[in-house]
Amino acid sequence: MNSPIKLLRIADVANKTTLAKSTIWLKMASGEFPKPTKLSAAINVWKESDIDSWIEGKFEKLHHD
Repeated sequence: MNSPIKLLRIADVANKTTLAKSTIWLKMASGEFPKPTKLSAAINVWKESDIDSWIEGKFEKLHHD
């Protein structure tokens, strides 16, 4: 059975990544960070699994460079 998808708002993403909200938006604009899904005009969400994969990728890059 599949696990339910957990969605994160910007404050949750900032907390999980330890990045400032402004840094997240800048990294998204430059293509360095996953883009959110827009649920409404004011609500953007990320799948927690996408954020976890991004974090893992950062650690892998650090250990392989």
